[in-house]
Amino acid sequence: MLRTSKYLVILLSFLFSVNSYANSEVIVDKARDRVIPISVSFPTPNAHCSQQIKCPVAFINAGYGIAHTDYQFAADVFTAKGYLTIAVAHELKSDPALNLTPPYMATRIENWHRGVVTLKFLVEQLSAKYPAYDFSQLTLFGHSNGGDISALYAAIYPKQVSQIITLDHRRMLLPRNKNIRVLTLRGSDYPADNQVLLNEDELAQYPVTQITVEKSRHNDMYDGGPKWLVARMAKEIDAFLNNKI
Repeated sequence: MLRTSKYLVILLSFLFSVNSYANSEVIVDKARDRVIPISVSFPTPNAHCSQQIKCPVAFINAGYGIAHTDYQFAADVFTAKGYLTIAVAHELKSDPALNLTPPYMATRIENWHRGVVTLKFLVEQLSAKYPAYDFSQLTLFGHSNGGDISALYAAIYPKQVSQIITLDHRRMLLPRNKNIRVLTLRGSDYPADNQVLLNEDELAQYPVTQITVEKSRHNDMYDGGPKWLVARMAKEIDAFLNNKI
């Protein structure tokens, strides 16, 4: 236990020592008359990204009611690994409230689909703006409702997604696709809906890792959560990106 705690301290110290510079901006989707606040974090300078050798791209999709900038622990892991990282504000004050009535696969699909359209628009806009980065094989990160959006995007555009990382999303089914690696970190206080997660037979067939984090809470899985939980999530994401899990 002592050795594990020491590793987490070292990992967090490294990540925060290379804390990436985040550039906040607003992009307008004129076709939908929609403003999209984003925060762009660039990889560390030694990434050496170019149009000839493009660096990877990760999108961060926040949980409902949580700011898109409140997942800096994840952005720091991504940028340390050479990713251009784009945190997206999916929810605007003018949007309808998230539907609280099941079945959620039906009642929340409008919200998730709006998020997918936003991500697709950003891919098209930002790929031209940042030609040294590969927008054709995305890594999608999402907490809760942001994880549902990520999973739906992968279902609609499977050839454009290489990896998904979710923090306790509970409604949209994870992809069963041998070409998409998945890490999902599960909280301990709420179960996922039926078939969202893979069963044992499916886990043997697909590159999906499902980890339950004991004593973790769904609403704590962001920067404002307990330090031990933030450290644990950073550790698991780091290992996943290193292909160690």
